[in-house]
Amino acid sequence: MHLEDLIATIEPRITEIEIEMASLEALSDPRRMTELAREYRRLVDLLHARDALARARLEVEQLREALADPELSELAMGELPSKELDLQQAEGKVKLLLFPEPEEDSRNAVLEIRAGTGGEEAALFGADLFKMYQRHFENKRWKMEIVDANFSDLGGIKELIATISGEGVYGRMKWESGVHRVQRVPETEASGRIHTSAATVAVLPEAEEIDLQIDPMDIKIDTYRASGAGGQHINKTDSAVRLTHIPTGIVVTCQDERSQIKNRAQALKVLRARLFQIKLSEEQSKRAAERRSQVRSGDRSEKIRTYNYPQNRVTDHRVPITIYRLEEVLNGSLDLLLDPLIEHFTQERIEEILLADRKI
Repeated sequence: MHLEDLIATIEPRITEIEIEMASLEALSDPRRMTELAREYRRLVDLLHARDALARARLEVEQLREALADPELSELAMGELPSKELDLQQAEGKVKLLLFPEPEEDSRNAVLEIRAGTGGEEAALFGADLFKMYQRHFENKRWKMEIVDANFSDLGGIKELIATISGEGVYGRMKWESGVHRVQRVPETEASGRIHTSAATVAVLPEAEEIDLQIDPMDIKIDTYRASGAGGQHINKTDSAVRLTHIPTGIVVTCQDERSQIKNRAQALKVLRARLFQIKLSEEQSKRAAERRSQVRSGDRSEKIRTYNYPQNRVTDHRVPITIYRLEEVLNGSLDLLLDPLIEHFTQERIEEILLADRKI
């Protein structure tokens, strides 16, 4: 099926959705209504994008015809490059709407940072990554809440878990999952030698109860006294919570909130996200068309990025992308890396879908 054939199916599908949304079955199923409303909005946007594409094509065709006219050729030649760019962008928007990202991309996310190889330097690098993300979240006006954190003696991060909420958080931040490597002279190095250390980042889509039912009998709950910063309640009340999911052995702790109830709710949110990620990974592994799903889903065994301080360089190894603007990236300008990365994999996904359609 070609692009034009897919576009021709838009209006009939909108009619089908309108009929289903009016049915008693859909009205009694909130989850189905949400799915239908999301698809309806996408298809309406697609209609507008289709019309814009038709206008862009017409303008380019008229300018190309004008090139043969001696009186208009100079003017047409000056306008044609910008109009061809408009056409390219209009085609890209239609393709994006025709082949939307998975539904979970619109969700909030759970961020996990852990020190890897490199001892104290790895923990310090983990703290640098956290500061980078924190500034990026502020730029995006996303909300972050720390669920649990374990710091080293020098203020590095051994392990940190946080929830991130905002529009399309997981769809952008999922690309951060993997091993991040740093090359620099550590603060703890007296001889000035460059060391290489690493930290792992995991970004999980936040799951709702409707996505994943967890049997209360499968969860072991322990409470204990919190430690670290937090006020006078520390070591006086059993506010910290540890959840153990017995079937998988997954353990989640939370002690950031003063209330045991709030800590339990936060820990359950992280547990549900981890179990949902396992479910998604299992589904992805069954799709033969997604041969590179491990890179795209952020398998933490993959080295995805290197931060080289002496050269002021950041290299993303998946595309690859290399930019000499390390300080800007560390100050939260992650879009310098994420925008071209997402554009590359989006185009690759579109080409794979179109190729699969042609083979049908």
